Amino acid sequence: METRVHPPVAAALRLCLHALLLGLLALAAVQAVSDDAPHAGAVLVVAGLLAAVYVAGAAAPSVQPRTRAGALWLAALGALWLVLLALSPDALWLAFPLYFLQLHLLPIRWSLPAVGVTAAAAIAGFLLHGEPVTPGTFIGPLLGAAVAVATVLGYDALSRESERRRELIEELVSTRAELAVAERTAGTLAERERLAREIHDTLAQGLSSIQLLLRAAERTLPVDAPAAAHVRQAREAAQDNLAEARRFVRALTPPDLENGSLAAALERLTARTSTPALTVRFAVSGTPVELPTPYEVALLRTAQSALANTVQHASAHRAEITLSFLGTSVALDVVDDGCGFTGVAGRAASADTGTGGFGLPAMRSRARSLGGTLSVESAPGQGTAVALTLPLPLADGRTGQDAA
Repeated sequence: METRVHPPVAAALRLCLHALLLGLLALAAVQAVSDDAPHAGAVLVVAGLLAAVYVAGAAAPSVQPRTRAGALWLAALGALWLVLLALSPDALWLAFPLYFLQLHLLPIRWSLPAVGVTAAAAIAGFLLHGEPVTPGTFIGPLLGAAVAVATVLGYDALSRESERRRELIEELVSTRAELAVAERTAGTLAERERLAREIHDTLAQGLSSIQLLLRAAERTLPVDAPAAAHVRQAREAAQDNLAEARRFVRALTPPDLENGSLAAALERLTARTSTPALTVRFAVSGTPVELPTPYEVALLRTAQSALANTVQHASAHRAEITLSFLGTSVALDVVDDGCGFTGVAGRAASADTGTGGFGLPAMRSRARSLGGTLSVESAPGQGTAVALTLPLPLADGRTGQDAA
């Protein structure tokens, strides 16, 4: 007979239950012999059979809670106990360990009625033997049944609570490990993005300016000037180092941009975000051109942030992402049909507005760092539109906005 509680406690409870039942059985047999009862021989035989059946069932692996073997074993014990109760009033006390066996092996819908029937049988057996009727005759078996029910049900509740706590602790440990991995990954990605931005904004831009200045100097020098060769070598060195800096920037590109173009990364983003409750579509407008890595990172991160806000806050059914190439600039529009929000009015939500809560400050910071603009249009019940516009860089290192 196995138990569902923890092994050390289970072993102690099993030993106590075995000792209680066998001790009470031995007490009934000894009492019948010592009192020279009329059926002392029959009491000894039935008590021996009951002990043998109990030991066999307790050692049988098939006797488990809520199984047919367990129910049959209980039925055999109950039948032998009723015979013993008919022979000796001292068998009344065996009802108490039987309560625990019934509560342990039977489902709750059967164990409670079985305990009630056992208590009634104990009282009836005591009365049939003509013993003096006292309040204890009724209170003893009923109180024992109540104590057994309260003990077993309370212990089961504590066991379930302990199991839930164990599962919660395991889940907490697992979640902490996942959070640690996620934080390390996020930190790594943030550092890669920061380094890419710093290299682009400092080294790459500085080398580009040096290259332009040296080209201008080379044009003003006579062909046979002694310094012309040195200026040309310096310009070529700056050009080579600029290409190397750009390779570093590409190597630090976010993972979504490593295996394809910006359009492909945005397409994957829409596929990941789409759910039965939210349909996300992506479209490209204009003729695509190759964008610098910081531009692609800013556009992708803005799309991710705006779409995350749509999923978490907008209660939208549809969202559209449009990447537009406009000749001298590139624009990203994220539009949804959600609940919208207040705090911004039309395009006044662009660069200088401090309202937010939807990640707008981070989007504006990215736009401002690349000389672009971010605008937000939203109203309650009218959805939200986020638009990021970045001027495209020209061949000479200037942007379309500077050339205009």
